[in-house]
Amino acid sequence: MTDCYLSVAQVAEILGTTERFPRRLIAERRIPYLKAGKHVRIARSALDAYIAANLVPASPRRTTLRRSV
Repeated sequence: MTDCYLSVAQVAEILGTTERFPRRLIAERRIPYLKAGKHVRIARSALDAYIAANLVPASPRRTTLRRSV
């Protein structure tokens, strides 16, 4: 199976951020990337793994109400 490689602009669009954020992830080595000449590409599977690793699960809602005194 071949992996789809995304540009920094495509990653930013998927994450809903500016291009600066994926570039910072690359500079801080927080996400694996491929560098071919001057082009930087991020594998879709690496992006999915990054999203899954940083996903914060929803907490259960409290069923009791606090009484104000």
